[in-house]
Amino acid sequence: MNLAGLDLCDLDLFADGFPEEVFTQLRSEAPVWWQPPTDHTPDGVGFWVLSRHADIMSAAADPELFSSERSPGAAGGGTIIQDLPYGFASGVLLNMMDDPRHHRIRRLATPPVAPKALARMEGELRERARRIVDAIAERGACDFLADVAVELPLQAVASLMGVPDGDRHDLMTWSNTTLDFDGRELGESSEDVAAAAASMAAYGADLIAERKRSPSDDILSALATGRVEADDGESRPIDDLELLMFFNLLVVAGSETTRNSIALGLVALMEHPDQLEAVRDDRSLMPTAVEEILRWTTATVYNRRTAIRDTELGGHRIEQGAKVTLWWPSANRHESVFEDPYRFDIRRAPNPHLTFGHRTHFCMGANLARLEIRVMLDELLDRLEGFALTGPIGRVRTNKHAGVCRVPLSFQQRR
Repeated sequence: MNLAGLDLCDLDLFADGFPEEVFTQLRSEAPVWWQPPTDHTPDGVGFWVLSRHADIMSAAADPELFSSERSPGAAGGGTIIQDLPYGFASGVLLNMMDDPRHHRIRRLATPPVAPKALARMEGELRERARRIVDAIAERGACDFLADVAVELPLQAVASLMGVPDGDRHDLMTWSNTTLDFDGRELGESSEDVAAAAASMAAYGADLIAERKRSPSDDILSALATGRVEADDGESRPIDDLELLMFFNLLVVAGSETTRNSIALGLVALMEHPDQLEAVRDDRSLMPTAVEEILRWTTATVYNRRTAIRDTELGGHRIEQGAKVTLWWPSANRHESVFEDPYRFDIRRAPNPHLTFGHRTHFCMGANLARLEIRVMLDELLDRLEGFALTGPIGRVRTNKHAGVCRVPLSFQQRR
């Protein structure tokens, strides 16, 4: 491929999944590569592309050089290629916020997903997984994405926020609409997207107001009633916009990524039947199988950082304010880190994948995602067999998430 014609903002490039051959070439020939602006590029501004494991780790580990918010004095920034306004998205969303405020809010939000809390939650998740499989077991076929993979992460995040079960599918619909780029390009919106975003914001604002009036033991109550140290040393409540952005982030990050890992993880096992039978017969392999599913599926495709000052990376001068993108699936296929990286191996160890990010912005829900994948696979492998796709997998048109919208599946109950 001629890299001069490469356009990582052309969503058609990602229509069949992550373009592995493109990034194999980038890792080999241009591991720190400048993507010039194209007709598809938001803001009309090019960006740097990091494709190797070590470079991505280095950038993710240095928030004092590569910001999740913006460069000094810039009007916008954030963690997607398109600049988002500072003070509305960047600097307000937890994943688009730098320390020390990022650390202070994260510390307040972490206890409900800490190991002890998850250990108490596991029984509930297993019961939910059992009911999810109950609903499809006798049918012999389903849309595995909609009927199974979506459900457990969505129910878990709804439970964490105290959202009634009956409302969870509204959240899923709104989230799906805002993430899907069908009929639009990067940087563009639509009436449907605007309506979904408004509906989710209105629901979130009402829920936050209720948590302030009557707090419970959920994660939203912890933030709505908590106080965080400000830059002047005073302790203040988190403002309503930050709370609303946190609600939106939980809905999207807490459900969308894990459902894709569950769906594409089962597909990977189906495509490697020896691996499926091995983990079915020996559940001691489940921890490494989950890690390999996470590496193989890599639900988040990229995150962006912004250079805070001039620097050098891979022999290239990176100017202050430059956009720098970190492509996680490429890091997870780096040949010098993973032996035979295009082999799906549930026994792979070590497995230093970067699916959850690295250091400061390492996903705080990582252990919950691992638990959800393990619990769902346990239930499926205990009760069903003969998995087969009955049609093509439907993929979401985006370069940001490894999203799927349809996984038509047939199966039989185990006797």
